[in-house]
Amino acid sequence: MGTLIYTLCALTSLAVAWVLLRSYRQTGYRLLMWSGACFAGLTFNNLLLVLDKVIFPVEYDFSLARALSALVAVLLLLYGLIYEKE
Repeated sequence: MGTLIYTLCALTSLAVAWVLLRSYRQTGYRLLMWSGACFAGLTFNNLLLVLDKVIFPVEYDFSLARALSALVAVLLLLYGLIYEKE
C-alpha cells in the first residue's frame, strides 16, 4: 500500500509542477515559475522517497538527500515569495 501512495504523491507533484511551469510559459508571471520549481523539487523528493522505502529499503539510506531536496524546494518557493515584485 505504501508503494502506491508514494508513487501517487510523486505523480501528483509532477503534474502540479508541469501545470505551473506551463502556465508560467504562457503568462510570464514569475511566481508561477518559482512555484513550479518548488514542485519539481518536491517531485524529486518523492522519487527519492520511492527509492528509499521501496526499491532500496535496506541497502541505502536516502534520508539526507530527501531532506536536502525538500529544503531546496521550499527555499526556491520562499525566495520567489519574498523577492518577486508585482
